[in-house]
Parts: sequence; C-alpha cells; structure tokens
Amino acid sequence: MLPHDPLWPRAGDWAAWAPGSRADAVLVGIPTWRTALSPGQAHTTPAAIRDALRYYCADALARPDGGVLTVLDAGDVVEPDGEGEEAATARVAELAATASLVIVLGGDNAATVPAALGAWGDRLATAGLVTLDAHHDLRDGVSNGSPVRRLLEAGLVGARVSQLGIEPLANSREYAARAAEHGITVVTRAELLRTPIEAAMTAALDRAASAGGPVHVDLDLDVCDRSVAPGCPASVPGGLSAIELRTAARLAGAHPSVVSIDLTELDAARDTADQRTVRLAALCVLEALAGLAARPSRP
Repeated sequence: MLPHDPLWPRAGDWAAWAPGSRADAVLVGIPTWRTALSPGQAHTTPAAIRDALRYYCADALARPDGGVLTVLDAGDVVEPDGEGEEAATARVAELAATASLVIVLGGDNAATVPAALGAWGDRLATAGLVTLDAHHDLRDGVSNGSPVRRLLEAGLVGARVSQLGIEPLANSREYAARAAEHGITVVTRAELLRTPIEAAMTAALDRAASAGGPVHVDLDLDVCDRSVAPGCPASVPGGLSAIELRTAARLAGAHPSVVSIDLTELDAARDTADQRTVRLAALCVLEALAGLAARPSRP
C-alpha cells in the first residue's frame, strides 16, 4: 500500500473509458507477444506500467491555464496477436475518435501496426511515423521485427518515416538498404551523439507531419542503453539514455499532429527487481501527457 498525501496526487488509477466518453488522452493496452523473435511475456507489461504510474505525481497533467487533462483508461485489448489484430485496430480507431491522444501500452513491437493503423484511420495517405528504436523493423513475415515494413505495405509513404537511435550493429545491410529504398530518414545512435535529441525529434515530427496528416510515434524502449532498459530483450549497451527517451516522449505529446504514441518491446517479466524499465515506461507516459497539456488550447 502506498501512502496517501492529498497534496501529492498520484498518477494512474484513471477512470475507465466508456462509449460516449470524451477525454484529452486515453490509455489502452495492446499486449502483443506471440510473434516475438525473442519469446517472453510481454503481455504482462501493460498492467506493470499501470502499477508503476502510481509512484509518480499527476501534477504534470495540469495545463498552463490551470485546467487539468482528462485521462481515461480503456483497459486491454484481448488476444491482439494474429486474428485479434483487426479488433485491436478497430479499438484504437474507436478511442482515437474520442480523444486528442491515444497512448498504447505494449506488448512487443507488433502492437505498433494496430496502434498506427487504428489512429490514422482513413488518413493513411497523409500519415507519418516516427520510431525511436535500435532496429529498422523491416523484416519479412509477421513478427515484432516487421511493423514498419507492414505499415509501408499498407500505404504509408516512406518519406514521412523517421527512425531515431538505429544501432547498425543490431541490424543488417539488407535492412538498411530497404530503409533507404523507401526513403526513410535514419538517424543512428552515433549521429545522436552529435545532434541533441530535441533537434532530431523536432525535425522527425515535422517531417512526419509534412503532408498535414496524423502522426504516430513508436517509443520502442530497446532504443535505450541496456543499463536503463534491462527489461527489453533486444536493448544494447550504448543506447539512448533514459532522459533522452523521456524528452522524446514529451516532444511527441506536445506536437499538434501526433494522435497516438506506443510504448513497446518491454517484457515486464524480465525487468530487474527495481523495475527500472517499467518505471521508465511509466515516466514516458507522463512525459507524453505533460507535452499534451502544454499544447495550445483550441479556440
């Protein structure tokens, strides 16, 4: 049991979303795990992130004008892998129609497909994608290694896709060539040592939004250094810092074209005892909400 302090409101424990609800943001779990290249229990992650949210303060949801964001929780999609992916896509579309921002709690990276397609809806032709990921995710087949390829095949234009934090030693020349063939902008981890994350993320978001359509942001936690993301099976030494990912999450939430964000590739069952990866994911949720709260109010 966590202590109660009326002067320190806890995040999480948000009211349940229901048909007819309206909110600034809606959380939904898409616990994909069955097609993962590194088998595990990523389906346990949405619940773990929700628990971790309660360790942090909800004051970040306050707007500059004194108002407070309305955040609702739509629970988890049941069995989103395989045949359940269509239902997961429809669920995100339903939620996106009721809120400015949908935050998807994965699951492995397969969750990015229903998250993005559901949020984009019939605006796929003008949509954009930003991934923070160590990997290109352009593999053949259906797995957590193929979401970007699948979105391109669905009609996403590669020129409006940016991938930040790519680790060349965790990819192949074939997939790097595939990214170049599609016109994807790739910013490697080494390049981010010379370019502040704020500048790289802002450029990526603007590029994704350049056709005036909706933008989805995939925050794949294995982009982070393995010391801060041990719960990600594919994280590597030398990845992004925790504060870099948190900064990217806040910038994503603040951008007016971003309609959906996912947090993926975290297996809560593999995390350390101090839950450092799960707690980082929870902080990214709050950073995204803080960014959303800072968006200019609509007239």
